[in-house]
Amino acid sequence: MRGPLAPPQVPLAASRAELFGDLVRDSVERLERRWPQLSEVEFLVGDVPGPPGGPDGGWNDEAVPLGAVSEPRQGRPARIVVFRRPVEIRTKSRDEKAMLVHEIVVEQVAELLGLTPETVDPRYGQD
Repeated sequence: MRGPLAPPQVPLAASRAELFGDLVRDSVERLERRWPQLSEVEFLVGDVPGPPGGPDGGWNDEAVPLGAVSEPRQGRPARIVVFRRPVEIRTKSRDEKAMLVHEIVVEQVAELLGLTPETVDPRYGQD
């Protein structure tokens, strides 16, 4: 049998990166109901963070960031990035990954808005 096993709209055909992007979008949609100003923020998925301090820097296993936030500047909206590979390495199941992604998004939104994660999502840390 030649050709794809499943049509493109079926989840079997989705890549790991696409599925991860879906987790980020789901988390953002949950938060946008409470914080409509998030519609002005760009949410991105990066594979891995760049090295700290430029190309000569490095990360140790415990200091690798799982997400990053950048303030708006020069006509560019604020951005929140969730790094896929470090999250995938730290989780075993889809549910664990979804919970960690949501925690990262909540933490980055809290940093951007100058709030505590518990204010951004009252269920933060309770899952």
